[in-house]
Amino acid sequence: MSVYTHSIMVASLITIMLSFVLFVPWLIYTYRKYGYLSFSKTIIMFSFIFYFLSALCLVLLPFPETRDTCSLQSADTVYYNLHPFQFVTDILEDSGIVLTNPSTWLYIAKQPAFFQAFYNFLLLMPFGVYLRYFLKKREYWKRAFLFSFLLTLFYEVTQVTGIYGIFNCAYRIFDVDDLMLNSVGALLGFFLAPVVWALFPSHAAVEAKAAEMAKKDIVKPLSILLALAIDLFIAHCIWMIIGAVIGYSNTLEFLVKIALYLLLFGVVPSFTNGATLGMKFMRFTMVSENGKSIIYQSWRRCAAILVVVCISKIIAILGHIQLDMDSPFYVLQIVITMLAFIASLVLMMVIAIHIVRVIISGGRRRLFMDQYAALIATRKK
Repeated sequence: MSVYTHSIMVASLITIMLSFVLFVPWLIYTYRKYGYLSFSKTIIMFSFIFYFLSALCLVLLPFPETRDTCSLQSADTVYYNLHPFQFVTDILEDSGIVLTNPSTWLYIAKQPAFFQAFYNFLLLMPFGVYLRYFLKKREYWKRAFLFSFLLTLFYEVTQVTGIYGIFNCAYRIFDVDDLMLNSVGALLGFFLAPVVWALFPSHAAVEAKAAEMAKKDIVKPLSILLALAIDLFIAHCIWMIIGAVIGYSNTLEFLVKIALYLLLFGVVPSFTNGATLGMKFMRFTMVSENGKSIIYQSWRRCAAILVVVCISKIIAILGHIQLDMDSPFYVLQIVITMLAFIASLVLMMVIAIHIVRVIISGGRRRLFMDQYAALIATRKK
């Protein structure tokens, strides 16, 4: 049992790491498709990742201690079982079970071969449940069976090839019984899936909510934040490329950043009727709530962003002042450094609290730069 728990723990750690990598792309995909973050679909997607990794770890782990697995095995080692229902023979062999005597059937649950077969049967049952969600219709059970068979075939081939040559001999056998048990288990999960998915909103319900939000022209705060994050990411990538080509001094580094922000938050919206590149990607734009020129309002938004950037830079400069201990201003430098640290912390907390309040408001509040520029997000062209 410790082998199974260890494999699941490894899968959990991998899932956590992948979640950090995949979460923002998943948010962007969901908002582009539905216009809001579907909590149910997020749970389903990340639970599927966790399940798939857990199944893979259960199949492959633990790894042998050496790549030379041939040296650990005898010359007559058999790497495959091509006899269907061999697991039945293994369960009955030397077990004391008599098929004509029902009182001996209880011994089945004490046989290691039974547990191995039972776990193989359960291994892909969740996969069948997920396939029912993705394929939607019961009539697609043949497809589900085929996908399940191909997945378990991939597992068996991976094992018998020593993970495609990483180990010079197989450390687990290719078993035709595993192919049958995994595939049948997945098919049973496919037919039982409606019991599970009844707890989650259907595809139709999610799409209906998306259509309603589009009709009401609702742009959630997370969409606006994701657009802002995309713009900042683009600016950072360009900044890194320029730095790699020409190199930076401290002053030039800051000036390039300011120039990039002016370009992305001021110039671009002036030519795209209020939308930054991030907004274009998230499929919404900004309109003026007071009828003023969208170009003027976009530059006000850009100015609000630059004010925060400049304040942050000033605080950073003050926090990095270094004087010799013999300087008469050394004590003042320590005080300024401490005040700069406090100011930096306060600024981060204010921004974080502001963002949280905007998110939980559900759209009743706006980001400070949008509020200052009198801009409202819209999906209407």
